[in-house]
Amino acid sequence: MKKLNIALILSLFLFGSCSDLLDVSPTSVITTESFWKSEGDAEGALIGMYVNLRSISNSTLYYLGEARADVVALGTVGDGGWAKYYTNRLQPDNAGPSWQSLYTLVNSANLIIKYVPEIDFASEERKNTILAEAYTMRAFTYFVMTRTWGDLPLRMVPTESENPELTQIERTAQSEIFQFIKADIDKALQLFPDNSYAENKMFWSKPATSALKGEVYLWTAKQMGGGNADLQTALDALKDIQNTDVDLLDNFADVFDYDNKGNKEVIMAVRFAELESAGNNYFNAMYLIGSAIPANISAEARETIGAIGGGSNNITVPTTYVKSLFTNDDQRKDASFYEIYTIGENEALTYYTTIVTKGSGTVIGGSRNFIDDIILYRYADVLLMIAEAKNALGEDPSMEINQVRMRAYGDQFDNYAFTSGTVEENNEIILEERLRELAFEGKRWWDLVRFDKAIEMLPTLSEQANPEQKILWPISTSVLSLENKVTQNPGYE
Repeated sequence: MKKLNIALILSLFLFGSCSDLLDVSPTSVITTESFWKSEGDAEGALIGMYVNLRSISNSTLYYLGEARADVVALGTVGDGGWAKYYTNRLQPDNAGPSWQSLYTLVNSANLIIKYVPEIDFASEERKNTILAEAYTMRAFTYFVMTRTWGDLPLRMVPTESENPELTQIERTAQSEIFQFIKADIDKALQLFPDNSYAENKMFWSKPATSALKGEVYLWTAKQMGGGNADLQTALDALKDIQNTDVDLLDNFADVFDYDNKGNKEVIMAVRFAELESAGNNYFNAMYLIGSAIPANISAEARETIGAIGGGSNNITVPTTYVKSLFTNDDQRKDASFYEIYTIGENEALTYYTTIVTKGSGTVIGGSRNFIDDIILYRYADVLLMIAEAKNALGEDPSMEINQVRMRAYGDQFDNYAFTSGTVEENNEIILEERLRELAFEGKRWWDLVRFDKAIEMLPTLSEQANPEQKILWPISTSVLSLENKVTQNPGYE
């Protein structure tokens, strides 16, 4: 039944190219008059919304959330179109992701929010949960977009016609966008019936929405003048998650194991699986293509690399900076990346490249498939956000930082125990610890911006004229050609 729903919703909501500025087709007569009638229709629409989320999770969320930071650099087989991100050379004609696919996801949520209240359900609780998930999805998507492009066209109702009065709208100030995001989060939290997690952590839940709330309020506290009030709200939301069925796994690598999806550390993840037509996700660009594997590598290296998938490639590699942050005592090191050396005369080793082992998928029929779930929130992330909020409020963040380090260093923890210093010193430690813990998970760019460290720590930004104008992404030329009331971001005119 689920596969049938996905096929149906793909035909209704995953929009192909058309004249509408959102790249969405107007909702058909059949959809509006026949589709939105039953509880089954609502469940199908919900699945369609998550299919849309998966489509932007293949690579878009990573491009927006990390690729511009100090995490990845040029690999062994060319840049594959990634260089514009890690060199911070985005231009309107070559901006990478536009906001069109994200507005498609917004539209899916808007349709549910509009039509589901009028549908009779056997369980009012189930109806409220579906609405809560849609409100959370809309808030999450606008949060991604406003951090990327700033002011946005605010679309609160679904696009169901090509009427230019409805589709051609100006950008709304970012401050109002955040008010809208926070209101959606509050509605969702009120609608979720309890703190339980959805099956396999692949649907929004109340704890996952609390994680989003914590991150949103951390952002507005630090970037939008929200101050201590927003910091306290963030801290309270994040602490609420600690009262749910969540915990750190003992083995860091187990968090990302394909056979351990939806484990106890995961709070919210985007589901990838065999035979679901999702294709490989962005981790395939961080592995190796078969033709690029040297003959003169060790048996250990060959075994670690294992099977190669048809989509795997070494387009990007971890930066020297990222690798320098890990000691051999840190179990996160081998679970995050592996360095490959060639063996020369007299057994001399020469560095060749590095593959990312986090997110390396699973082998099916002798071929590697990069179909690990894309984790949006997990407990270690929450603990470090709690530490960040506590530190900004003048409280001691040691407990949460040390929880993360205890798992990372095991018996060697005493050598790495954190002791609180000044607020500024602690911020540096928290930012660095987040990179160790969350590298390649799409968090680093957002972290650098939230901590006001992007220009300072990224020469690719600081060496440009007016680097502060390069924090926001350019609005792509294709969007500007369709949306005549939208103007370009400063610095890209």
